[in-house]
Amino acid sequence: MAKKKNAFYAQSGGVTAVINATACGVIETARRHKDHIGKVYAGRNGIIGALTEDLIDTSKDSAKAIAALRHTPSGAFGSCRFKMKSLEENRRQYERLIEVFRAHDIAYFFYNGGGDSADTCLKVSQLAEKMDYPIQAIHVPKTVDNDLPITDNCPGFGSVAKYIAVSTLEATFDVASMAATSTKVFVLEVMGRHAGWIAAAGALASTPDAEQPIVVLFPEVPFERKKFTARVDRLVKRFGYCTVVVSEGVMDADGKFLADQGLKDAFGHAQLGGVAPVVANIVREDLGLKYHWGVADYLQRAARHIASKTDVEQAYAMGRAAVELSLKGYNSVMPTIERIPGKTYKWRVGMAPLAKVANVEKKMPKNFITRDGFGITEKCRAYLLPLIKGEDYPPYKDGLPDYVRLKNMAVPKKLPTFKI
Repeated sequence: MAKKKNAFYAQSGGVTAVINATACGVIETARRHKDHIGKVYAGRNGIIGALTEDLIDTSKDSAKAIAALRHTPSGAFGSCRFKMKSLEENRRQYERLIEVFRAHDIAYFFYNGGGDSADTCLKVSQLAEKMDYPIQAIHVPKTVDNDLPITDNCPGFGSVAKYIAVSTLEATFDVASMAATSTKVFVLEVMGRHAGWIAAAGALASTPDAEQPIVVLFPEVPFERKKFTARVDRLVKRFGYCTVVVSEGVMDADGKFLADQGLKDAFGHAQLGGVAPVVANIVREDLGLKYHWGVADYLQRAARHIASKTDVEQAYAMGRAAVELSLKGYNSVMPTIERIPGKTYKWRVGMAPLAKVANVEKKMPKNFITRDGFGITEKCRAYLLPLIKGEDYPPYKDGLPDYVRLKNMAVPKKLPTFKI
């Protein structure tokens, strides 16, 4: 009988309300296949944990603790914003990963993240083949931005969308109650660098039978100041108030981010955040209306207490599918969510080659955005609604969610220190 091999799992990039549900899916499924998979090691702080040989032995945590990951937000093992360079620029980093995998008898690599993570996973698979080291690299989809290609949607997005839809609805009720003598415009800033999926969710707060005065600003639609203020002015005159949901990635006609202050993040992208006060100031300058603004920031992606049941189930399923695909011999692939056509929302697990996923960004289709550029179409609504449906509340203790913290016990190191 062939010797059992170990698995490595890591979380990458911005965490979500359900990324730990995916981790739960990976670990529980691997434990059910103990005849083929030995231990599951997790990278402490993502891929950095592999590079520095800082591994976590998940077998030290009980089945009850691992099961509790399903209802616990954030990244249980720590994540990171660390973009590995290309093979040509820094082949040594990738070789180091293979060395660590070899030292710890790791044959399964599950990398849970977005587009950059898919690219890293693909490169690891390619180099492992060149170095004649057998490893199956499976990318596990995750991103609140919902911008991975091929998959119908991304785990993490449904819960953010639910949070933003609910928050927009509640904030709009608040503004309505104060509009006669106080605030008339509320501006809510949400995540979304190049894709407006999260911002689109805010429009769900306005329904055909209960219209709400909501303006959405998408990254896909160039911002036109006069057109925007005219829209806000009309809504305020009609309803007495208005809510604006703005994506952090909104750009002007010249392609410059409204919130670009010249700073860069760890991936070399423009450091965004702060577009809400910019838009609010435009409302003040052009319309003279009293306003308030808020930034959803970490709250939108950490809100496990109001997670979408659909999202939780899909997140877990992607983790389970990653392990099952690896046991079937697949390599350099990503499990996907496939929407089954029909009047009732149904979905199934599919699969995509990483070569078609890495570094490809899925933006909002034109037919999902209304012609005026400030709202969503019925087609978009039909796409979004199933993703936010259902509640999956965590257990509560003394009025607070009862989340788990794992032991995260370190695996003894076997290799010399490596500087990143």
